[in-house]
Amino acid sequence: MTESGLTGLWYDKPKKWELVELPVYKPDDDEIVIRVTATGICGSDLHVTRGDGRDKNSPERGPLAMGHEMTGIVHSMGKKVKTDSLKKPLKEGDRVIFPFFFPCMSCYNCIKGEFGACKYRSRIPYQDFKYCNSGFSQYYVLRSPHFIFHSPKSLNDESLVSLNCALAQVVEAFNFGKVNFGDNVVIQGAGALGIYATAVARSMGANEVIVIDGHDSRLKLAEKCGASKTINISEIQSSDERIEYIYDYTNGIGADIVIELVGFPAVVEEGLKMVRMRGKYLEIGSIAPNSFINVDTNFLVSNQIRMMNFQHYDPWILPKCADFLERTKSEYPLTSLVSHKFKLEDINEAFQKSDWLGEHADKSITRAVILP
Repeated sequence: MTESGLTGLWYDKPKKWELVELPVYKPDDDEIVIRVTATGICGSDLHVTRGDGRDKNSPERGPLAMGHEMTGIVHSMGKKVKTDSLKKPLKEGDRVIFPFFFPCMSCYNCIKGEFGACKYRSRIPYQDFKYCNSGFSQYYVLRSPHFIFHSPKSLNDESLVSLNCALAQVVEAFNFGKVNFGDNVVIQGAGALGIYATAVARSMGANEVIVIDGHDSRLKLAEKCGASKTINISEIQSSDERIEYIYDYTNGIGADIVIELVGFPAVVEEGLKMVRMRGKYLEIGSIAPNSFINVDTNFLVSNQIRMMNFQHYDPWILPKCADFLERTKSEYPLTSLVSHKFKLEDINEAFQKSDWLGEHADKSITRAVILP
């Protein structure tokens, strides 16, 4: 009898999730099937379900098998798989972390070691691979080639889900953007990425770490994770006033680095004006299509602003992020960010409550996970 598992599929019409029973994939010799144990609801998932960047004329998508901030255990593996990517013995039942995308290992970017920028790294869409296979499913297929690492025994599943996006993504950005000792860093957004960015910037030697958001609970959490100053946009509502505040707080210099983790064009336009001359702007949040900004390129050139953009990360970052969480457990509450847990059967409720712009938003949620 064929083994099966539950998968959540998103339908643009009528804008909801439906659960379907799908067969579990039997891995080829070099492949691994993961039994997913926890998956975080990422801001990028909410951009998709809200339909950000789309209008009434946009074609219907999907159905979509989504979810990427996940962790799990080895369910089954091909006969050639003996170890993880660090050559540690691997067996069924082991707890593991892994990138959710698949560098091809043979294109120009992969040859240069830029695995997060492989043009062929995408997952196979549901329409072409109708197996139980996504973050919001009970199983996930690591096709070959892939990367996989043992999970630290001291960290629970809820601590590990955000390694697969939020923490790894900001580490990738700061690794390229180079937070230097004594830098002043502005963080736009205090969702999961912003909270992790706060702790990472502080740990890399930043002087001032200024976090901007509209939710008091998030800003208080940012303070616990190393923010030296927070700005609530509900209190300082003018963009010009917030920009002026940053310059006043940095003695008229501006920020050495601004990192954008919200995903709305107006935030980018504001953040660029907070950067000091020859400072750096790190863009991560804009994952929705049609996210156009109105920026005077002469302003960028005259102020010599270095703008860098990021999506995905190099696989070596994952185990290093796990080390970081273990090392800072007593310093920052990064391993206890999850405030709400939902069963896969309750995925519609989970998304409604997690969407901070929705009418059913639960403002007490700092981070929600699905337990498939």
